[in-house]
Amino acid sequence: LAARGRRGCTTVHGPGTVRLCAQPVPGTAARATVVTALDLAPYRSSAETLLLGSFALDAVMLACTYALTRLAVGRALRPVRTMTDQATQWSAVGSEERFAGRDRPAELAALGDSLDALLDRTRAVLRHERQLTGELSHELRTPLSRIVAELDWWGSRPRSDAETRASHQVMAEAAQSMRTICDTLLDEAREGVPTTPGTADVPAVLHRLSAALEAPDAVRVVVADAPGPLTAGVQPALLERIVSPLLANAVRYARTTVTLAAGRTADGIRVEVTDDGPGVPEAFGDRLFQPGKRADPGDGHGGAGLGLPLARRLARSAGGEVSHDPGHRPGASFVVTLPAG
Repeated sequence: LAARGRRGCTTVHGPGTVRLCAQPVPGTAARATVVTALDLAPYRSSAETLLLGSFALDAVMLACTYALTRLAVGRALRPVRTMTDQATQWSAVGSEERFAGRDRPAELAALGDSLDALLDRTRAVLRHERQLTGELSHELRTPLSRIVAELDWWGSRPRSDAETRASHQVMAEAAQSMRTICDTLLDEAREGVPTTPGTADVPAVLHRLSAALEAPDAVRVVVADAPGPLTAGVQPALLERIVSPLLANAVRYARTTVTLAAGRTADGIRVEVTDDGPGVPEAFGDRLFQPGKRADPGDGHGGAGLGLPLARRLARSAGGEVSHDPGHRPGASFVVTLPAG
């Protein structure tokens, strides 16, 4: 550098890295050059220290960012977790509580609406399950009572072969009736599955129901003569399940007579079940077909208030209707309308 006689710098690598710079001295007669040396080791050490510090700072920043993000997301999702726990609890106990109408952000409000819809569907499923269980127990009670009565009667004293065969026949018919009841109600309970079409001889079904009914001695069941053949557009088992609760209620409350009458209408078949009992209280008319409702639970008559709602639901599944005639006096009159077969 000194021999060149001009300004310049170079780096010398060796045991220690050195930076050399040359600067000519102006205004001298003799040519002179000043050369300076600078040890670069401290700078390299500082650079390595800064690099390691940068790595450490990056790691700390990442850890802090993760912690803050987790904290912020956890606080943001805490209401969601609370809503989920509430929805789980409410669905388990069938609560009427819902998320609608509460002061929440728009996103949580949308989530609350979705959870409300799920809770409503869960409640509907539970209600449908309880309804089906109650209806099955309600309808199976009569044939089961017949089986129990026959077993008690048969076991009370020795019976002849003919009496034994008669008891077996009654129990077999009751068991078959229970099977038919289960099949009919389970088929109707399947959502989206319409009632299986078929035809039923209405007078024959009414006579069969009146013959199988165990009415008190003071009550007479009369099947009015039908004006010619009458065929309903439903299966006989379904017609029995529609009329049977109406007939059972009529016999339960009648004083002397229950009448079954069938006829034609402009668009189908009409079956009327009447009795000469006390009738339906006028104040109870609006709740007559609500499940589990009874006009007077303490009247001494058994019943769970499920027969009339079941009859109406089955009739509607077949395109018909069950209604109460409030103008009938004395007693009560229920009318079943079904499509003609």
